[in-house]
Amino acid sequence: MSIIHQVLAQYWGYKQFRPMQEEIIHSIMEKNDTLALLPTGGGKSICFQVPAMVNDGICLVISPLIALMKDQEENLLNKGIRAVAIVSGMKRSEVDIALDNCIYGGYKFLYVSPERLESELFQERLTQMKINLIAVDEAHCISQWGYDFRPPYRQIAKIREWFPAVPVIALTASATPEVREDICKQLNFKNHKIFTKSFARPNLSYIVRHEDKKMESVLRILNSVPGCGIIYVRNRRKTQDIANQLIKNGIRADFYHAGLPQQTRTEKQSKWMKNDSRIIVSTNAFGMGIDKPDVRSVIHLDLPDDLESYYQEAGRGGRDEKLSYAVVLYNQSDILDLERRMSVNFPDIDEIRKVYQALGNYFQIPVNSGLGLTLEFDLISFCDQYRFDPVRTYNCLKVLELENHLTLSDSIYLPSRIHIPVKNIELYEFQVKHTNYDHLIKTILRSYAGLFDNYVRFSETELAKRAGIDLKLLKIELASLNKLEVVSYIPSTEMPQLTFNEARVDAKLLRISRENLEDRKQRFTIRANAFKQFISDKYHCRSMMLLAYFGEGNLHRCGTCDYCRERNKLELNDLEMEELRNEIQLILKNGPALAQHIAEKIKGYKSEKVIAVLRWLIDNGEIGNDSLSRIYLKES
Repeated sequence: MSIIHQVLAQYWGYKQFRPMQEEIIHSIMEKNDTLALLPTGGGKSICFQVPAMVNDGICLVISPLIALMKDQEENLLNKGIRAVAIVSGMKRSEVDIALDNCIYGGYKFLYVSPERLESELFQERLTQMKINLIAVDEAHCISQWGYDFRPPYRQIAKIREWFPAVPVIALTASATPEVREDICKQLNFKNHKIFTKSFARPNLSYIVRHEDKKMESVLRILNSVPGCGIIYVRNRRKTQDIANQLIKNGIRADFYHAGLPQQTRTEKQSKWMKNDSRIIVSTNAFGMGIDKPDVRSVIHLDLPDDLESYYQEAGRGGRDEKLSYAVVLYNQSDILDLERRMSVNFPDIDEIRKVYQALGNYFQIPVNSGLGLTLEFDLISFCDQYRFDPVRTYNCLKVLELENHLTLSDSIYLPSRIHIPVKNIELYEFQVKHTNYDHLIKTILRSYAGLFDNYVRFSETELAKRAGIDLKLLKIELASLNKLEVVSYIPSTEMPQLTFNEARVDAKLLRISRENLEDRKQRFTIRANAFKQFISDKYHCRSMMLLAYFGEGNLHRCGTCDYCRERNKLELNDLEMEELRNEIQLILKNGPALAQHIAEKIKGYKSEKVIAVLRWLIDNGEIGNDSLSRIYLKES
């Protein structure tokens, strides 16, 4: 058994790698820069985690998704692998200790956001680490052609100069050919290899329906397709409304969104994973990092922004390779909403400056101050105070983030942490002088290991029980010990975090590139229009359209999407269908004609077959029929 198979079996419990994982790992082991494009659920993390475990040193993982970083950190820790994620919301002292542990403590994985790469403190400590691999997750974000471009990713090229012999692996689930090329360019890839697993999902049936009565359609689908599922909507309130309607109709359902407390989200996710809830109705906050194999249906009741997002969300169905359905239900108002987002997502510069000015006032940050400051941020409270529209304000903040003035993280649960920053003898002397704290300190020391070396996660409720004191009193005493600098105590939080990447400037002097703003708006519009084309196209296989978008050739009809299902009823192969379509169009170019006359003019096919094709072309909007039952060619 090879070393990589031994590591896979020891820590992950698998005997074999998934398709393409082993080839990617061998490429890294051979010190090649590597781009890996694996669909959602393809097992991207193992591609860098296994070689990092084999080689001496620590793997630097750069990811824009804090929730996913924390999830991977937890999974590695549960396997007995030393890993740490440095995220917004952590105190400077925590970051300091975490970085020291990465240098001296035998840690194997360090997870950071791209923004962290710009910190002088981080850069200084990074050069002291023995880096064995740099992994760039969600690598499409490094590309200006990508759908979530993050400027700080450009810092990776600089970091590479400090570690010239260290290979880089870039991973993403969805990238067009332009994005792939740009990723390699931005990361300064040399002697690189690209691994692309086909984006085809043969067991996933893509269904698109124009539907005004969506709820009736949802109930029909769920009553005819057994098994669990996900329903995606864009509105938090809507998640609960839809879930309640499903429950009233006898379907075990629950709702999920990022605004719920962490414990509630964990409970809801766990219930769904165990099939206690059959259907989860969620915003796009749900599904990242979740590998449930038996999802039989993924239904979109609202339209995502682009095909990349749709492909990832739809791809959470059918990971067990059994037939599953990815359904989009839309109507004209959804199309109008998507078009409206094209403008709302990109507010004008004056509006952005107004929000930036209000932010400085809200947090009472003077001009030329605030560099690196991380604060809890309640968007709704902020908007209420300044009478801003939440959606427009959020989009202003996203532009400020894209221009690298600040970083806004979604709400993430950070448990309470405790650390003893003084030496053993100093702590003992403090206990002798302050006997009122002696019992609590002894309880803390008995309850948790590693307190002198690191921040340790703990529960105030559990500690209060062990110490035999009231929870409220415990928190007061911990706060006092923190003030006396004997114990460093950080209470839990699950608020979104806002970090100022630069010192505050006068709003009038705020640097915002009009050219970049227009460029991003144009790219967003192109992607949104591609998704509009995908749902409105009635003439092509859905799977073929998706694969063509992601640059795959040699395409064949999937046979299972809504287009193919109707085509299959005609019992014609692609060549015959195309021949009949061409002949019908040729006849109709001379003017409208009756169906029977068209059938008589086409030789080599039975009239019943031609008429069936005519009906299919009418149903799919390619041709029409008038009040005299004549068939005519519609203008393209």
